[in-house]
Amino acid sequence: MALTPEQIETVQATVPLLREHGEALTTRFYQRMFEYYPEVRTFFNQAHQADGRQPRALASAVLAWAENLHQPEVLQEAVEGIVHKHVSLNIQPEHYPIVGNSLLAAMQEVGGDAVTPEVVEAWGAAYWELANLLIAEEEKVYADHAEQPGGWRGKRAFRVKEKRPESAVITSFVLEPEDGEPVMDFTPGQYIGLQLEIDGETTQRNYSLSDAPNGRTYRISVKREEGGHASRFLHDRVAEGDTLHLFPPAGDFALQDNDRPINLITGGVGITPAMAMAEFAAGQRPIRFVHAALSRDHHAFRERVEALAAANDLEPFFIYEEGRPGDGAHATGRLDRDRLAEQIDLDGDVYFLGPPPFMRAVKGALDDLGIPAERQHYEFFGPAEALA
Repeated sequence: MALTPEQIETVQATVPLLREHGEALTTRFYQRMFEYYPEVRTFFNQAHQADGRQPRALASAVLAWAENLHQPEVLQEAVEGIVHKHVSLNIQPEHYPIVGNSLLAAMQEVGGDAVTPEVVEAWGAAYWELANLLIAEEEKVYADHAEQPGGWRGKRAFRVKEKRPESAVITSFVLEPEDGEPVMDFTPGQYIGLQLEIDGETTQRNYSLSDAPNGRTYRISVKREEGGHASRFLHDRVAEGDTLHLFPPAGDFALQDNDRPINLITGGVGITPAMAMAEFAAGQRPIRFVHAALSRDHHAFRERVEALAAANDLEPFFIYEEGRPGDGAHATGRLDRDRLAEQIDLDGDVYFLGPPPFMRAVKGALDDLGIPAERQHYEFFGPAEALA
């Protein structure tokens, strides 16, 4: 049932409350949800809870939904991203009441007397309007995955065929299905959901696919984070021959189907989806590949990019923050507007990915260079954060 004009007005009247107390609200939401429904912890990276990134991201999303409730088409792109993220984690309809109950309870706690029964009713209706939209769209994706050649629904067992270090901190895992059947194709730039059992606890993470689709295997390339629960497990305890469980590929950060030149701008482990794009598009379209790394030891896939450049219309540019004589970098320091202006094709599509500070700098430079928003494509590690 569609929201009434009165319910929309009631929800939008809470916008000042959300602006002032949004992060307190979402922090309490997660606390309540994990306390009363501990089974959903598996879907969340607790490091993003501890440093506040996840509550801040959700606070921004809740505020945006309230502000645009009268024009939901404004949020269509964000909704599509949420659908892909949920599908990669195998979110199911039964999870939505948990979120809704926790959100409304937290709103009443934090908002106090300002959250009247009318506000609760209106927000409940608004939540379920969004939830039902997401449930329907996610079902379409689940069904599509199951129907594709090599596709499946839910989790599927894969064997670690190969484990290979790519740099001092990044290791690749080549994964093949234990049933010996083909695997579905994906659009370069997408990721897979990975379910791990770590010391008796189920943990789920998303990792970008770092090689072009081949119908037989998937490859992920994971940076070892000192505080990373899943990444340390993969680096330190997963070996060739071990079994991992995967959900089908998902994600809307994907190579666009057009004939424009491609600019890949990556920092650190952000190179992983760009490798899938480069492997797929090399020989078909001109590519500029700009990569920033801490040092030569931290630069993954350098030899492979150089091999692609030798055989195709691909121009690499490597910049190391801690450059050393003889390390083969094209420049030392950090990427800035002037370097990007020299290295990218201003008429092409731009794909960029890396740590948030890197992405903010690249985004600002691209805007300053006049690259239209429709030709800028990016995705965040972890919960979405503002690039402003």
